[in-house]
Amino acid sequence: MAGKRRVEVSSAGCALCEEAIATVRRIACSSCEVEALDMRDPAVAARAKSLGIRTVPAIAIDGRLAPCCTGAGPDEAALRAAGIGTPLP
Repeated sequence: MAGKRRVEVSSAGCALCEEAIATVRRIACSSCEVEALDMRDPAVAARAKSLGIRTVPAIAIDGRLAPCCTGAGPDEAALRAAGIGTPLP
């Protein structure tokens, strides 16, 4: 075997993140090395930022963000367009 596929699951410790970790571990094969990373750790958060992670849970495979996890996360302009920051009449 040439090596292992490195699978990193970025998590903030919430129930959805824990479910994503469990799912990845359940479907991983012997070629997968799965690691759950705590985004509350500044070093982990910096690594996540370098991968383009903007929301959690997020999964990176061999240093590339999985297509399912490429959401842009909260966008200030979109939030303002939805009414945040505008007082109700």
